[in-house]
Amino acid sequence: MERNEKMFLRAEDVAELMEVSLPYAYKLIRQMNRELEKKGCFIMNGRIDSKFFFDHFYGTKEEVH
Repeated sequence: MERNEKMFLRAEDVAELMEVSLPYAYKLIRQMNRELEKKGCFIMNGRIDSKFFFDHFYGTKEEVH
């Protein structure tokens, strides 16, 4: 899966990228979505904006291999 393919990542995508369990991926998404809500952004349960995800975890717009 390439980063630029999707605007939003699902929990399955996050679990695969982070090499974590699906329940933990949902937990990460909930935490990130709370941050976005505080900024006044619209969120979708079980999904996270891919740009926010990569910027949040890697501090860069480039995908880490």
